[in-house]
Amino acid sequence: MLLIKGGRVIDPAGRRDEIGSVWIENGKVKDFLPGEEAPGGYDGRVLDARGKWIVPGLVDMHVHLRDPGYEWKEDIRTGTLAAAAGGFTSVACMANTKPVNDHPEVTRYIREKADREGAAAVYPVASVTRGIEGKEMVDFAELAEAGAVAFSDDGKPVASSLMMRRALEYGKAFGLLLLSHAEDPELCGGGAAHEGWTAHRLGIPGIPSAAEEVAIARDILLAKQTGGRLHIQHISTKMGVDLLRMAKRAGLPVTGETAPHYFTLTDASLEGYNTNAKMNPPLRGEEDRMAILEGLLDGTIDAIATDHAPHDDYVKRCEFIAAANGIIGLETALPLSLALIAGGKVTPSRVVELLSVNPARILKLAGKGALGKGADADVTIIDPDAEWEYSEDRVRSKSRNSPFFGWNLRGRAVATLRGGRVTHSLLEGVAADA
Repeated sequence: MLLIKGGRVIDPAGRRDEIGSVWIENGKVKDFLPGEEAPGGYDGRVLDARGKWIVPGLVDMHVHLRDPGYEWKEDIRTGTLAAAAGGFTSVACMANTKPVNDHPEVTRYIREKADREGAAAVYPVASVTRGIEGKEMVDFAELAEAGAVAFSDDGKPVASSLMMRRALEYGKAFGLLLLSHAEDPELCGGGAAHEGWTAHRLGIPGIPSAAEEVAIARDILLAKQTGGRLHIQHISTKMGVDLLRMAKRAGLPVTGETAPHYFTLTDASLEGYNTNAKMNPPLRGEEDRMAILEGLLDGTIDAIATDHAPHDDYVKRCEFIAAANGIIGLETALPLSLALIAGGKVTPSRVVELLSVNPARILKLAGKGALGKGADADVTIIDPDAEWEYSEDRVRSKSRNSPFFGWNLRGRAVATLRGGRVTHSLLEGVAADA
């Protein structure tokens, strides 16, 4: 038994936001107890959460664990340790591994290794096409049976409109979700940064916003045509938010996510040819950043996902155009998202929806994203006032590609529990379970 005592319990799924305690037994939530005191006669383990928030375990629906095939960048063990340190109890990992997760054996490998070594639950996302080459569709039913929770060629778009249509049709037939890396490769034209004044001044080939927006529009129209469930990944532009808003108003089965860097940074971060600010889609302008904030505020954007993309120094400390895209994000997503509250943009409950409730709902993860009776005892304890500096020597990931090193952040996960087991702790006298 375990009692997380006396914190502010924020459970949007249960419409709860009040001081109380969460009673855990046999890996499940047994009950909620109002107030700060332990129940009379309780003699189990107690975690004191007074002054902290108790929320459903965070769910990151977009990470790259690099395992199998690129384990020197990240592996399931280190990636999930970083996840736990960031407050995440569940992650969905993309398919662009080596070999690509386009076969049940790869899906099963990820699940089995995560069961043995993972500090967080790992949900594999299989590719849409064989080898992420856009030519031949995978066997959706076979991969879903092996444990894939969704399908995406993330890292590359499904360039063929016909292939995307067929994928949405098959997805609908099996009740499966497609995650869209929305990008028109021809419009990207070998660009390496947002097509704007910063890239022009630095002499970096640009990627127009339309390269993302044309692809989002296409996929929304195909979702309308087929009725298939569609989720737009890493939205970075104003028009991208507007397109998602229009799709929702039309009642289409479309959801969307953004990442913390898109509402925190702009392409001004490229100054000095900073390759740790290079990603795909690229950082955009201030108008885009403000539109994403508005989309988070009004409910257009459903989820915040990290797009955690570890890379070794070799592919980052090089010429900007040649550098790899992506940054690590599992340990900074929570404080960057909490900054939205300080900025008056969202409520604490909305942040929990974006980081836990909605990702669990979109991926249909039973027992996740809630703290009601019988839910999995996946819990994140947050100190919203903790001030700390994000530095390289504290990173749990194998990689160090982040533009946020040296930032003073506010708010962090001080304890993370998966199935009632402590996977990360900064609480005094409370160690992570072996």
